[in-house]
Amino acid sequence: MYKRAQQGWAKHLDFMLLDVLCLHLAFWMAYVIRHGMGVSPYTVSAYRGLVVVMTVADLCAAILFDSMKQVLRRGWYIELAQTVKHSALVFGILVIYMFSLQTSVEYSRIVLYLTLGLHIVFGFAVRVLWKKWLRRKGGLVHQRAMLVVADAATAESMIGSLKERTDEAYRITGVVIPGVENGSVLDVPVVCSVSEAAGYICREWVDEVLFAVDQPTPETEKLLSQCREMGVVIHEVLELQNEAGHHRFLEKIGSYQVLTSSVNFATPMQATLKRLMDIFGSIAGLLLTGVVALWIGPKIKKESPGPIFFTQERVGKNGKRFRMVKFRSMHLDAEERKQALQSQNRISDGMMFKLDFDPRIIGNEILPDGSTKTGIGDFIRRTSLDEFPQFWNVLKGDMSLVGTRPPTVDEWEKYELHHRARLATKPGITGMWQVSGRSQITDFEEVVKLDTQYIYNWSMGLDLRILLQTVKSVLGRDGAL
Repeated sequence: MYKRAQQGWAKHLDFMLLDVLCLHLAFWMAYVIRHGMGVSPYTVSAYRGLVVVMTVADLCAAILFDSMKQVLRRGWYIELAQTVKHSALVFGILVIYMFSLQTSVEYSRIVLYLTLGLHIVFGFAVRVLWKKWLRRKGGLVHQRAMLVVADAATAESMIGSLKERTDEAYRITGVVIPGVENGSVLDVPVVCSVSEAAGYICREWVDEVLFAVDQPTPETEKLLSQCREMGVVIHEVLELQNEAGHHRFLEKIGSYQVLTSSVNFATPMQATLKRLMDIFGSIAGLLLTGVVALWIGPKIKKESPGPIFFTQERVGKNGKRFRMVKFRSMHLDAEERKQALQSQNRISDGMMFKLDFDPRIIGNEILPDGSTKTGIGDFIRRTSLDEFPQFWNVLKGDMSLVGTRPPTVDEWEKYELHHRARLATKPGITGMWQVSGRSQITDFEEVVKLDTQYIYNWSMGLDLRILLQTVKSVLGRDGAL
């Protein structure tokens, strides 16, 4: 979903946070040089307000002016020029702030000038050292899994070129070569034949597919079409015709100019804002989770002895598996009893599992007269309190506040190719399907339609609208989550 050409949100966020720390260090040292060690600048009321504006100015300069763009590829001279430019932008915003509020007389000019100079020195040094550390580790921590589809004649040179670039945000996990079914190329395994590649992509962790086929065949053209159907990000060395529903842009992979196709993408600024919203939202959510746990934890243990948390393997973005955590709303043997209840599943095709009345839920019971009673399990599911621990998954980066519902492994194994498009973005605690009234939707194809609609039309505004609808649904206790 996100624009891979810009290395992803993780790299930009790392450098942005480091630059904020450098700015604060520069400000503190400038104040100490001017006024001595007696008083901390953070205790002086006039400077406290300036610190807040300074921090916001630093983030704005990085996000709005994209000053961290291609940061890993910049040489020393360009990095120094960009550091000076970034610091000048921050200082310019501060000057406008002080001029507008006519507060410049409250601050020492020496402190401000020293802050600017020290910020340039510290910022440049930290960027250079951080880039060296990343390269020593063999690239970025948050790397994307890439599958290469290439001709036998060009596969070795292409993979060699790609592996030389340790500053790239991808990791080559396999190669597909027409006419070759096994073996390896420069220690990269040939994972399958072209005819089996769609199934491999659908079942394994694959973020992106790089096509570098000089002479397309019906098999490779079919695979290309199948990748679009699955919502996989595609990089094409060959020029292709535009198709509706896909965003295309030119970028560079190693030394190759490629045409990238994606169901949607976000600019670095948008991706960073979404991740920042996830981080701050998950921190607030975890604080609430702690309060909720103190209240419902003992009730869960009283009605069903055992742990209050439940973890389950789910399938996340592009097939990456993770452990999702929730408050336990079901008895410990719920998974074992699931098979016996399949005949009551409201989702006729079995792609998901929903019951009108689930006896596995803690407190749920069918009485002798045929009536039913519920307990704490039904309550926390109906009010969505069971979802709160998932803020931990959001903070870790496995999930987002807004996204698609992460399928269980057994659901995922039944996916057809077009179902895989749901995995083109991070799963979310809430999403388009959830706020559209999930309890009334019994057709999995309708779920897929809503999820892909979210991915195709993604924007920060759409995320905010879904979050507001979610809050409204939870407060109304209609079980929309």
